[in-house]
Amino acid sequence: MIAHDDTMNESTVTDAHPVTLHVYLGYRDASSALDWLQRAFGFEVTMQFPDEQGGLAHAKLRLGDAAIVVFSDHDGYDYPARKGDTVGHGVYLSVPEVADVDTVFTTAMAAGATEIWKPEASEWNYRCRVSDPEGREWTFGTHRPGKSANSGNWSDN
Repeated sequence: MIAHDDTMNESTVTDAHPVTLHVYLGYRDASSALDWLQRAFGFEVTMQFPDEQGGLAHAKLRLGDAAIVVFSDHDGYDYPARKGDTVGHGVYLSVPEVADVDTVFTTAMAAGATEIWKPEASEWNYRCRVSDPEGREWTFGTHRPGKSANSGNWSDN
């Protein structure tokens, strides 16, 4: 159980599952982003709620055990410019096999992604990176963060 103070409702904390991490992303055209994320990466939309401005208040997408939240950016958030080959942050999804990295790169490029890194091996990973139509960076690799890169061949992690 996660530690909490006495003001937290006991029903909001549970031992039913470990801590998980989920990313939320605002898109200027969230409806198009949902379609693109499905075509490019294979995400499945599991839930969506419209907002009062014709966009999306909240949409959930799943790919394997990974889940993200997408919403409409009606406020015009600022996004960092690329410096070198990256903006310095993005979403990383670990996949089981080298072939999965190659496949997602091919489907993302066919869907109109911008190439940042072609699939290739590094010292600890086999990965690729692309940006989506609104500039979010997506990296797919075989390394599972949290596992030691020294726990064997990186392609087995």
